[in-house]
Amino acid sequence: MKSLGDLELRGKRVFIRVDFNVPLAGGRVTDRTRIEETIPTVRLACEAGARVLCASHLGKPKGKVEPELSLAPVAAAFAETLGRAVRFVEECVGPEAEEAARSLEPGEVLLLENLRFHPGEESNDPEFAKALAALADCYGDDAFGAAHRAHASVVGVPALVAEKAAGLLLEKEVRELSRLLDAFTGDNDRLGSSSVMDQPVEGERIERLEGIAFPTASDRLVLLLPGGTGGGSGSRARDDAEEAGAEDADVGELVQVRDGDVQGLAAAHREAGDG
Repeated sequence: MKSLGDLELRGKRVFIRVDFNVPLAGGRVTDRTRIEETIPTVRLACEAGARVLCASHLGKPKGKVEPELSLAPVAAAFAETLGRAVRFVEECVGPEAEEAARSLEPGEVLLLENLRFHPGEESNDPEFAKALAALADCYGDDAFGAAHRAHASVVGVPALVAEKAAGLLLEKEVRELSRLLDAFTGDNDRLGSSSVMDQPVEGERIERLEGIAFPTASDRLVLLLPGGTGGGSGSRARDDAEEAGAEDADVGELVQVRDGDVQGLAAAHREAGDG
């Protein structure tokens, strides 16, 4: 897996796909964990002299503009956490975004508006991906939680950009998950903060799903609980539950995980580790 640090970034516009899907209340970010986790990657790019464009989704606006899901308050929290100014543009494609990207100076940071305000993001629309790719010279993926999605900013953009690499957070997450997956291919029943349930996956109900779920070779269900590199918030656990096929993804509620979907999630995360 090529690292963003391996690329020559000086003077180049680098599009970094981040995961700023953070909880908001009263127009303020209430948990900055995901922002904090990607700061090392952004700092690396800034210190290398790159012109940094960050892009993320927030919530599920389903291709429509929903003001309450704007990334504007996230930009403010991002700037405070980063310790430098972060410019914000109320679009992610089009003339306004293009001008904002062109005017960036080396070391400056720009956050684009919510990618999911456009239906082309989730459908991986070629024209939308082309418009995003036109904003930058190279691409970095630091959004592990979205790395398995066939969305424009995850799949379409890197396909159009010659220079691409993983961000520091993505590298760290893949390395840790790979270590855990490798450990569970043997006879280990427990490792670190993981939990193994000696029961069939299909048809069973699981209380307090709090991490990534996947089956082992022995057909046990493994839950990777938040902690360590991925530490965190209930929002991350909810996202993982949804991607695992949970009927009800509210953390703390009883949820049912469908066997095929759990295996699909495990396969998706393994693919993410292939770079």
